[in-house]
Amino acid sequence: MGEMTGQDETAKPDETGEVPHRATLGRSVELFRTFLVEQTDPDRFYSLLAVDSVRQLGSYVDLAGARLLDVGGGPGYFSTEFRRAGATYLGLDPAVGDFAAAGAAVSGMVRGSGTALPIRSGSVDVCYSSNVLEHVPTPEAMLDEMVRVTRPGGTVFVSFTPWLSPWGGHETSPWHLLGGDRARRRYLRRNGREPKNRFQESLFPVSAARAMRWARAGRRAGEVTVVDVLPRYHPRWACWVARVPGLREMLTWNFTVVLRRTEQPAPAVAQEDPVQGSLSDVTR
Repeated sequence: MGEMTGQDETAKPDETGEVPHRATLGRSVELFRTFLVEQTDPDRFYSLLAVDSVRQLGSYVDLAGARLLDVGGGPGYFSTEFRRAGATYLGLDPAVGDFAAAGAAVSGMVRGSGTALPIRSGSVDVCYSSNVLEHVPTPEAMLDEMVRVTRPGGTVFVSFTPWLSPWGGHETSPWHLLGGDRARRRYLRRNGREPKNRFQESLFPVSAARAMRWARAGRRAGEVTVVDVLPRYHPRWACWVARVPGLREMLTWNFTVVLRRTEQPAPAVAQEDPVQGSLSDVTR
């Protein structure tokens, strides 16, 4: 599978005072507890998740001075932490206008689609995406785009919720395991409204196996090296589940693939025009 990295369970603050990522059981429990209040206290959950995510990504690549694209960045939380880590942050989200209308900070963000990034090829050091892949109908197209915009030697980090995992149906879980349409109808019947994540409209059944087939094809084509695969929120001693076909679909909760872009450039893909307000040195 290429290179592998491990996490230091006894890590202490480095010379900058930052605490390195530690994949411990205590961390997993804390993330799960804050996840339970996501709907009632989103600031608490997303602030903690952003801090943890930046530390986790920082265990694979030095973020200080890195030009980073966050595909599906959402409002605020991640941009603050990535900039605090020293990265030059550019977020992309199709709902940037909605964030601005709601009063959320959108500095350094552009509006666009994950499957047709308005970003120049090979222009970012790190391409990152958290919990977006399951929301696009053609995940391979988004993964191809993430690789395209990353410079040779750069890092691609993508994490998503497999359909058969406990939270695969999002707010319709666990009933999605009996069928996405059935779970959607049940949610509508019980709540009087459609779920935010609607099956086959804004939520799609993506599997870890599908992501790994794409990654292996990219490796055979000489476009990427697989650095790591892991269950994003698990303690280190449980990371083996991400390497067991079938089991990883149900137990990873959030499946993560870390890639390194090789020297061979990907085929050019026609792109949409950049939106006004994008960063001129990376957007087309």
